[in-house]
Amino acid sequence: MSNQLSMEKVLSIKQLHASGWSIRRISRSLSIDRKTVKRHLLEADSKGTTAAAQAPTAHDDVQGDSKGTTQAAKAPTAQLTESQRENGKSRSICHALHDVIVQGIERQLTAQRIYQDLVNDHCFKGSYWSVNRYVKSITRSIELPFRRMEKLPGEEAQIDFGTGAPYIDADGKLRKTHVLRVVLSHSRKAYSEVVTKQTTENFLRAIENAFYAFGGTPKTLVIDNLKAAVTKADWYDPEINPKMLDFCQHYKVAVLPTKPYTPRHKGKVERGIAYVQDNALKGRRFKSLAEQNAFLENWEANVADKRIHGTIKRQVGQLFEEVERHTLQPLPSTRFPYYHENQRIVSRDGHIEVAKGYYSAPPEYVGRQVWVRWDARTVALLNDRWQQIALHVRVEPGKRSTHASHLVSEKINGIERGLAYHLKKVSLIGPCTTRWAESMLEAKGIGGWRVLQGLLSLAGKHDSRQIETACDTAWRSQNFRLKAIRENVDRIQTTQVVMDFIEEHPLIRSPQEYAQFVHNIIQGGL
Repeated sequence: MSNQLSMEKVLSIKQLHASGWSIRRISRSLSIDRKTVKRHLLEADSKGTTAAAQAPTAHDDVQGDSKGTTQAAKAPTAQLTESQRENGKSRSICHALHDVIVQGIERQLTAQRIYQDLVNDHCFKGSYWSVNRYVKSITRSIELPFRRMEKLPGEEAQIDFGTGAPYIDADGKLRKTHVLRVVLSHSRKAYSEVVTKQTTENFLRAIENAFYAFGGTPKTLVIDNLKAAVTKADWYDPEINPKMLDFCQHYKVAVLPTKPYTPRHKGKVERGIAYVQDNALKGRRFKSLAEQNAFLENWEANVADKRIHGTIKRQVGQLFEEVERHTLQPLPSTRFPYYHENQRIVSRDGHIEVAKGYYSAPPEYVGRQVWVRWDARTVALLNDRWQQIALHVRVEPGKRSTHASHLVSEKINGIERGLAYHLKKVSLIGPCTTRWAESMLEAKGIGGWRVLQGLLSLAGKHDSRQIETACDTAWRSQNFRLKAIRENVDRIQTTQVVMDFIEEHPLIRSPQEYAQFVHNIIQGGL
């Protein structure tokens, strides 16, 4: 199979050979085998598309006689090299057609199209790669100016993190810090605070402290794509941390993440971070985090606010007090209620674990992932649409909170259903059975619930009339053993007759009466 070259390399072979390059030199420069170069030149020569067939020296070079190259073949190269040199620096062969190339770039033509136009319209003898490099050098040098966007008072604040000064903790160890700076875009009034970790809670608490330091909130917050606020960076449709969204709703502000890897979109705070690092924190160490924050508060009031800003040409603190402070939105009556938030998978027993406590979820969420929000008092479960599906009161570690509505009926045992539930089922067999069951419970108390379950199990094996007769006989003899009912049923030889359950009878009580009956039994047993 023959080697397949791209069109750019084929054109380069032709142009370099037409400029007087030997096959060896072309092969070395383009990293192509000499046989492949020779084959393409012979194919072009047979079609009459190159100038090699008209130059004797080119034919000699194809034969591999590099020593036989004539001065006539070398002359154009020597003249070109000399014409390219100016003040000791080499100049591209494309420089003579600079204006034509620039016009092509302005028309948004590709380097390949510009090269083709130069060959066809201007008899260009250089290679495609020389044009490609020249186009890149021009486009790199063309840089559009940035547009500075100034904001109205109270409209925007920009936020960013940087490295703070270290402090010494209680154990005598040197700890790193992060400094967060919030800058109002109009007046450049700022708030700075250091934290140990860039968590969502630290991030929001610092912004909240800035709002209270300003005495109000701006309409928008321009933030970086840090994980504490943005779960997935996207210029068009970013995914904001749910807690950040709740925070913004509480303070009635909109959050606008910047374009990824584009720090100039928040240039005011980018320079502000460098300012607080260089002017306030550089070369300093503090004994605690609180000491560093107290220092920053004093520095903001007595240094940063009193400077004349280089862009706005006004004193920062004075401009804020006179122009921007009264344009900020009022603060809400309460601070943002902080909570912890994370995802959990509902286990096979229908519960999720939070701080070593267990909380039930609706049965349809078993094995699925849910969002959990918790604070010191409550635990809330939410679905993927942020709708609340369960709310629990916090329990101690190792304890469970289970809503009755979260239990599947097939998994509720007899004890959980209660004696009243079983008495109601017994009443459906008949009045004699009900009378015996109630008397049995009065005699045995709460311990009679197992006898009650055994009595109900007989209904699945024997005719209700047989059970009624057996229970009537046992009641008359005041025998409240389940064994007596079983023996009586076995002795009765009657034809199986299907008897419909009766819903109403003088001996059948209402559910409320059964509940009160059971209550009396339990109280009596105590």
